[in-house]
Amino acid sequence: MNTAARRAAPAYLIDGSLYVFRAWHSMPDDFVDREGRPVNAVHGYTRFLCDLIERERPLHLMVAFDAALTTSFRNTLYPPYKANRELPPPDLERQFELCRAVTEAMGVTALAHHSYEADDLIGSMLWTLRAQGLDSIIVSADKDFGQLLGERDRQWDFARNRRWGPEGVQEKLGVQPHQVADYLALTGDAVDNIPGVPGVGAKTAAALLSHFGDLESLLERVDEVPYLRLRGAAACATRLREHAESARLFARITRIALDAPVPETAAELHRERCDAERLDELCDQLRFGPLTRSRLKALDGEPHA
Repeated sequence: MNTAARRAAPAYLIDGSLYVFRAWHSMPDDFVDREGRPVNAVHGYTRFLCDLIERERPLHLMVAFDAALTTSFRNTLYPPYKANRELPPPDLERQFELCRAVTEAMGVTALAHHSYEADDLIGSMLWTLRAQGLDSIIVSADKDFGQLLGERDRQWDFARNRRWGPEGVQEKLGVQPHQVADYLALTGDAVDNIPGVPGVGAKTAAALLSHFGDLESLLERVDEVPYLRLRGAAACATRLREHAESARLFARITRIALDAPVPETAAELHRERCDAERLDELCDQLRFGPLTRSRLKALDGEPHA
């Protein structure tokens, strides 16, 4: 690969926790390690990461894991945040650690932080790379990432093999990328236990943001809402007045942080040679089969930065 091609190659920023959870739910429980403990999520996640690297041959690669399940800055701002979610059982917590260990042994940068979520690590890394002229591909199906997409960035739902850019955000949500956080603040997000503004659904939120541009402008000009061609406009204006401060708070929660501690240069995301000794230990511990072992060995034999 020549120098120009290296510069043009996008960085792949992977929402690791999503793919660990998917593997945990989809892989059978009969995958166990040497001690007989479940490792189905590790097997499924490792196959996914091998699939991605074999298919894309990425030069710049990063996997972000969630370590801030109850300790992120969002929990400080709004204690009910994600309080509806059950914490992972100990077996899955252990598998998360093993997935990170496998990632690092494969020579791939793995990030986690107790105050920032994986979304924030990916957002901050994308922002850093953009300042250095590098495009990014976010590997995740999570709609929240739509707010990060610049003109040349893409999001990739790996399982469905669907990719989209900023125009795809408009098609899916009816808003532009820079409006996604405000959109979620208005509609709420049941997955994250964010209630939003009562009575404001997806179509209403999209229409309001299309007219006013952003949440703050909407709240400052809320007296104009009753005059919009919007079903229940007067009642909507009343609810917006009543819940204005909550909406502002929710927007702070739904907005992906861009100041999380991440590597400072694209070079730090270069995929390195495998740690052969550590990888062999993990393969033995996790009882990886011959196919997975051979795939890992083949990936290590590729040219590296």
